[in-house]
Amino acid sequence: MSNHHNKMSDYEEIKHFFHDEMTMMFGGFGGVGSPPTILNHLLKWGVKDLTIIGNDTGFPHIGIGQLVAQNRVKKVIASHIGSNPIAGRLMSEGKLEVEFSPQGILAERIRAGGVGLKGVVTEIGVDDPYLNKGKTFLEMDGNRYLYESALVAEVGIVFAKKADTFGNLIYDKSARNTNPLIAMAADITIVEAEEVVGYGELDPEEIVTSGVFVDHIVLSKGVDWKWAWEAN
Repeated sequence: MSNHHNKMSDYEEIKHFFHDEMTMMFGGFGGVGSPPTILNHLLKWGVKDLTIIGNDTGFPHIGIGQLVAQNRVKKVIASHIGSNPIAGRLMSEGKLEVEFSPQGILAERIRAGGVGLKGVVTEIGVDDPYLNKGKTFLEMDGNRYLYESALVAEVGIVFAKKADTFGNLIYDKSARNTNPLIAMAADITIVEAEEVVGYGELDPEEIVTSGVFVDHIVLSKGVDWKWAWEAN
């Protein structure tokens, strides 16, 4: 890139990163903190057979939940799917593969992927046949543990309150959730920002995600959270 300080892109410029059968990580918790405009474009572009990694499957009409509801997702790795009844139905019908990971473990698996670890070792799930199914057990210090593999993805989509043109990011309160971890763990990180300022305009002390993790920034067309929550 000729000017490394400017990662601004339009939506057509990021389109080629998304394809059928890809692995994609997404920020958000119940829809809050998920990038709405990127997700709307994914619906338009028609990508399908996705493997998605994130906290949950949102709601049927919001964010990532829409991709699930339209049967575009073949596998999800998440901590729960309870707020999206369509996800539960597809799982029961064998049309959606779901790998459940306890929330803290999921976050740590993503973080491990971001910092180059191969996985994490935990006691959580050792005695739970639902959580340890197909997993590797380790014996250490006379105790039994589970090995949980690190998680990475081809593309990570992130939602930020404010970015500078280099990709340094600030998040909006709880919408921060898994976004900083996902920014680290994806090969290509695409950020949807509500506001973009010039390089050097953010207070370094407020920056949560360093621009070294960010490849592309698109400007958000906005989301009305009040409507989103009332719709459910």
